[in-house]
Amino acid sequence: MQTVDWIVLLGTLLFIVLYGAWKTKGSKNVKDYIRGGNDAHWWTIGLSVMATQASAITFLSAPGQAFHDGMGFVQFYFGVPIAMIVICMVFIPIYHRLNVYTAYEYLESRFDLKTRSLTAILFLIQRGLAAGITIFAPAIILSSVLGWDLTTLNIIIGILVIIYTVSGGTKAVNITQKQQMGIIFIGMLIAFFIIISYLPEGITFSNALDIAGASGKMEILDFSFDLDNRYTFWSGIIGGTFLALSYFGTDQSQVQRYLTGKSIKESQLGLLFNGLLKVPMQFFILLVGIMVFVFYQFNASPLNFNPKSKEAITNSQYAEEYTQLENKLSEIHDSKDAIIKGYLADQESGNTENTGHKKLIQELNISEKETREAAKELIKKADVTVETNDKDYVFIHFILNNLPRGLIGLLLAVILSAAMSSTASELNALASTTAIDLYKRNVKQEKSEQHYVSASKFFTLTWGLLAIIVACFASLFDNLIQLVNIIGSIFYGNVLGIFLLAFFIKFVKSNATFIAALITQIVIIFVWWQDWLPFLWLNALGCGIVMLLAIILQLFIPTNNTPTHE
Repeated sequence: MQTVDWIVLLGTLLFIVLYGAWKTKGSKNVKDYIRGGNDAHWWTIGLSVMATQASAITFLSAPGQAFHDGMGFVQFYFGVPIAMIVICMVFIPIYHRLNVYTAYEYLESRFDLKTRSLTAILFLIQRGLAAGITIFAPAIILSSVLGWDLTTLNIIIGILVIIYTVSGGTKAVNITQKQQMGIIFIGMLIAFFIIISYLPEGITFSNALDIAGASGKMEILDFSFDLDNRYTFWSGIIGGTFLALSYFGTDQSQVQRYLTGKSIKESQLGLLFNGLLKVPMQFFILLVGIMVFVFYQFNASPLNFNPKSKEAITNSQYAEEYTQLENKLSEIHDSKDAIIKGYLADQESGNTENTGHKKLIQELNISEKETREAAKELIKKADVTVETNDKDYVFIHFILNNLPRGLIGLLLAVILSAAMSSTASELNALASTTAIDLYKRNVKQEKSEQHYVSASKFFTLTWGLLAIIVACFASLFDNLIQLVNIIGSIFYGNVLGIFLLAFFIKFVKSNATFIAALITQIVIIFVWWQDWLPFLWLNALGCGIVMLLAIILQLFIPTNNTPTHE
């Protein structure tokens, strides 16, 4: 990185931190600190909700996911618009009518304290782990690519977030997320147009899509019912809807974003804004990855995008074999160049019946994939500690090796801004849930408003430090964007089922719900551990089990006298 990149990167990050701290200093009561004073407009809510979900993992992993596997991952988000409509119709009116600070407060009025506490604890476990991963994800990749110390990066990212989140609470998170989403959108748009400008003369955006299509990267919809296939239309619509309902409807990191709304209407418009924009945004991020793929059809690419892999293999006995694989990849690349041009000539002449070039492209892609897999095996033999799954390194490799000076700093700022925005939301929600659902609810004597503000700040700091510790001890797992969703899917379905029981199944009481939730969580962890289902389906399974079990148990458990409220 050059001096100008450092100036852009550090200037952007410092502006976000200082602006957020300055604009929100002096929260005097719990309403201001946790619900941001209830004065947020719909566009602030919508961007904040979007920024909370769109972590650095999204911008690092999704382009690499598209590079390797194509656009099919967008199906994962198909359930989001459906979930937004349901939450706007059911969840938001109830939360606002009860004037709650957290989603889990409602569960005590409907069930009892132990059910509220259990649900809050399930949230704290999964979101606490996720907060560490959202710090760790960009840190490990930037550490590998830039040579920065991993632990130092984890600490820097964590401390920057802690500063303005502790200082300003929910309002600081909302305000800074607007700036962060602006930086993210600008950065990704610039990257997209620069990639297209880097394509060879005569290769248009339409040609690039043709090349990606011939390579099998534009197969967006998969209507198969194959449970071994992680991303299909049905897993997105069914499993994705349950995941989105759980995440946006019951996860305090999201609920807290729209509880800040000036009114029910502002909150609903904010969520609908997110629902309308989420799928197109993810489609665009994946499309950036597709354009990176097309770029590397005309330009040399490394055998493995993780720079640590090259270091490991160079100093091993497998260096010569690895060089042979690199030469093979170079030969495949040279062959592709001529065949792709022939394929485009067929397309331009209208000779689409001739699929010979397309078949050759697909055969070369298979050969390239096999070559890259063989390279991974050699890397594992050379050093088992080196991460061979390089999906998360594809986009950052392109940024550092191809973008102009200054823009490198901007794109790194995009990645770190995304990390900071999602981590801030998580710390803010973790602290609110700890302060309101556990601490305040179980403190026997009444305390002042300032006491609970101070307690919330203390819990924010504590969770921030815990997240940094988790980040420092985390390890890369397959694909980071999948890891966060897997962690969520293990817990979300159960939590959603508890809320649906509370909303709609009025005869089910607290004891049946509590016991069913405990059993369901054990079952879902076991199903995940045995790898019986793709993780997206765990959301629907968990939701279904806890509701069915609670209904059955209620038939055998004497009805308690806990009052039921809407």
